Amino acid sequence: MMWWLGQLATSFIASAMFGFIFNAPQRTLVQCGAVGMAGWMMYVCCTKLQVHAIPSTLIAVVVVTVISQFFARWYKTPVTVFNVSGIIPLVPGGIAYDAMRKVVENDYNAAVELVVRAFMFSGTIALGLVLSEVVNQVLRKSAAAKQPQ
Repeated sequence: MMWWLGQLATSFIASAMFGFIFNAPQRTLVQCGAVGMAGWMMYVCCTKLQVHAIPSTLIAVVVVTVISQFFARWYKTPVTVFNVSGIIPLVPGGIAYDAMRKVVENDYNAAVELVVRAFMFSGTIALGLVLSEVVNQVLRKSAAAKQPQ
């Protein structure tokens, strides 16, 4: 139970503080933290259910973008405020750091493996953001087309 609370707290604080550092409107910092926390908890739940890390990341990014789009409309704020803060817990910074450490230690085989993993995670995050935005645009256009003029 304490482990889950720690995960909730640290992902919330990391996302909210990232929003603060990058000048997100102060009235949205709690929402930025909530988006990051929701995405991270989805990732953790998926990995606990034995889903591989790459699909878990994709699922978590889709959750982040859906919540971000909802908050953007609700608070009349650009969606990037919530998207950028929300993906922070999912960014593979630790893997990239380990890759650079392996390069410095002249362990190039391990470094290449870690770099590929970092690129896979980064690409999955980018794919999830684009995929969710495309789906959102298609849904909005189809809803607008159905409305009588």
